[in-house]
Amino acid sequence: MLHTFSTQKWGEYFPDLTQQCAINNLEDGNILYFPSLSFALSPEEQQFLSPDFADPHAKNISYQANCHKLWGFQHLSDTQHTQLKAMLDRFCHSSFDLIKNLLPHYAHQLTIARTSYRPVQISGRKTSYRKDDKRLHVDAFPSAPNQGKRILRVFCNINPNGEDRIWRIGEPFLNVANRFIPQIHKPIPGSAALLRLLKITKSYRTLYDHYMLQMHNLMKADEEYQKAAIQQEIRFPPGSTWIVQTDDVSHAAMQGQYLLEQTFYLPVKAMRDESKSPLCILEKILNQKLV
Repeated sequence: MLHTFSTQKWGEYFPDLTQQCAINNLEDGNILYFPSLSFALSPEEQQFLSPDFADPHAKNISYQANCHKLWGFQHLSDTQHTQLKAMLDRFCHSSFDLIKNLLPHYAHQLTIARTSYRPVQISGRKTSYRKDDKRLHVDAFPSAPNQGKRILRVFCNINPNGEDRIWRIGEPFLNVANRFIPQIHKPIPGSAALLRLLKITKSYRTLYDHYMLQMHNLMKADEEYQKAAIQQEIRFPPGSTWIVQTDDVSHAAMQGQYLLEQTFYLPVKAMRDESKSPLCILEKILNQKLV
């Protein structure tokens, strides 16, 4: 489940054999784990180690590097706003350097998506079951269809109090899909175009997005599945980093505070083995094209 690397630098060079091993493990649904790869905060940045800066109406503090936009925050002065953006921008580019060096096969086709900072303790957060990340799920976004692209994420635990980020990891994607896909009906004809017209979705919701979102919701709603599914606990201590494709790996974040996360989108055609993608697996199960 965890494939461990000893690197301590975000810009470290990785030999060809390590690169091949990394991409094979990632596409097999494993987690690339860096127990000694920390993201150090400057003295000025350490002021953000507080949940008080998070907007209680937002899930996370979010940043978009390509337009330098920050949202999901509160109580920031102009100087603090600039400092927090700089911190998240630095994490974004550090994450991209790590991917470029470890997974160069992906680098030229990656899209840099949202950076997020999660300063709130997850174990006490009250939310609807669909937004509850303490339930096993695969990632799919209601308002942001990704049209088959992979969701590649870099996480780093920056907790200053010695607290682990605790995850549950569930069964392989094929098992999840075989369990839940038979319960999912096809979308109402024309619904995807209407959602786009009304700006409920930011782009067109393909059949792939429909099935992934419904599977995400069914997983979280199924109390028996949450208890009985094959799963294991993994602890990520402070100062550790991990890379995972969260559209494929069934996961739940159970406990932890102060996490940085960088999302990338990857076209399926950029994979070394496209057959291992959720898109190809679902198309095989349903016997139809989904994008």
